[in-house]
Amino acid sequence: MNDILDKINEYKGGLEKLIAKIPGFKGYIALNDRRKSDKLLREMIVREYEVQYQRISGVQRALISAGELGAVGELENAAIKLRQFIDRVRTASYGYAGLFDAIRIREAELETVYRFDAMLLDKNTEIARAIDHVEASIGTDGQAAAIRNLITHAQEAIVAFNKRSDIMKGIIIQ
Repeated sequence: MNDILDKINEYKGGLEKLIAKIPGFKGYIALNDRRKSDKLLREMIVREYEVQYQRISGVQRALISAGELGAVGELENAAIKLRQFIDRVRTASYGYAGLFDAIRIREAELETVYRFDAMLLDKNTEIARAIDHVEASIGTDGQAAAIRNLITHAQEAIVAFNKRSDIMKGIIIQ
């Protein structure tokens, strides 16, 4: 997670480095860098989950080919939940408030949001494994359970994101 922030710091221009030396602006620049890294991380989360969303479409086609039409509708529940999660992450508030904004978010609070976003990226692995199990179970007795498991993981992603939103609300309310 700090890799993204480190990359941003590597590519700072001369003006940004000069402004960072001005009293009072160094903290602002650090927060701005964290804002950029937060945005980049969430864009990465969206890209990774989009891959899984597309995989579900492929599994649905495989189910249709296998004559498992009833399972296609169940799998659509997981796809809808995953799409909802992706859309929420894509449009989420940044973990940051600008220099002249009325609401301030301290660096420690922003770090909490950033770690939470990194955890959301890790949850993508669970979704990928659940999709693997659905693919492997097509036409078997375990197919329905594998689809339910995927639906559960997709719902858990939404719940986890809602917790992130609660964190942001708590930061803003304070």
